Amino acid sequence: MVEHAEKESPLECCGILGGKDHTVKKAFELQNAEKSPIRYSIAAQEQLRMFEEMEKESIDMIAIYHSHPHTIPFPSETDVKLAFYPEVVSVIISLMEEQYPVVKAFWIGREAIYLEEIEVI
Repeated sequence: MVEHAEKESPLECCGILGGKDHTVKKAFELQNAEKSPIRYSIAAQEQLRMFEEMEKESIDMIAIYHSHPHTIPFPSETDVKLAFYPEVVSVIISLMEEQYPVVKAFWIGREAIYLEEIEVI
């Protein structure tokens, strides 16, 4: 995810993490249809292709990730408004400090945002 974010900078990157039982098995690097440094969206055709691939591999969507090239790793107002999958974690990669990318995960609900622990194995 960090490499994807760095490769796409100064634009936001986006992708999906697929797996089972809260364990990531595969990262899907997707294209930011917005081509924007402050927003992202995933084209419907690309989402469909990715969901078909996940179904073939018998994995579930665990998280949606995107980068914040110039801001902190915390959900923006837009991120909250567009959190269409409250059952999956939102991962944000901040490149604000170029030498030290920061990755944080959140559950984004309509009422609150909760920090989620990430464990890299």
